[in-house]
Amino acid sequence: MQQFSRCKSLFGDNFQKLQKAKIIILGVGGVGGHALDCLYRSGVQDITIVDFDKYELTNQNRQIGSDAIGISKVEHLKVLYPNIKIISQKIDLQWVEDFDMSEFDLILDAIDDIKPKIQIIKKYYEKLISTTGSSKRQDPTKIEYINIFQTYSDPFAKRIRKELKKENFDKDFKVIFSSEEPKCKDMGSFIGVTGSFGLFMCSVAVDKLLNK
Repeated sequence: MQQFSRCKSLFGDNFQKLQKAKIIILGVGGVGGHALDCLYRSGVQDITIVDFDKYELTNQNRQIGSDAIGISKVEHLKVLYPNIKIISQKIDLQWVEDFDMSEFDLILDAIDDIKPKIQIIKKYYEKLISTTGSSKRQDPTKIEYINIFQTYSDPFAKRIRKELKKENFDKDFKVIFSSEEPKCKDMGSFIGVTGSFGLFMCSVAVDKLLNK
């Protein structure tokens, strides 16, 4: 297909691995939405997204599709990316327990609820790409992909580490993380960082798939 000709030039014969991949994205806000856009434009054919929220006015500074105020995120993203599959569902502990994600090649976790996030990490760490805090920051060059237990400066990552230690989780699990100190106390955000988190997720996913 002409639309992917430049991806094929870059990835060569391995491009078929992207087209055959099966990926699920948990949370399609400022981070997950950009991960979706990147994977879709890179040739991944089988993408499922999960989210329960509707777009709000305060989403417009960072979220793809957020002009559709009051509309379901997954429903509107289905319009923008017609080939995706959607699940309108709150990602809570019960859903994580009931929904089997083992069929997916990769799971992209862009949620910020601690309890389901910890459960997802415990169950699927081998095929999981997870993010820590992307808000309250403005420097995308501080983003890294490192072991969760090596993270610092990020209160959200600290909570994840604490809960994983309680569960005696000691795997070599990497997360997408920013070493930049939070610059405000409220929910400030900048698309230059949140979007970069999503693109970083996509890049890690592509690398994993090409080298599978």
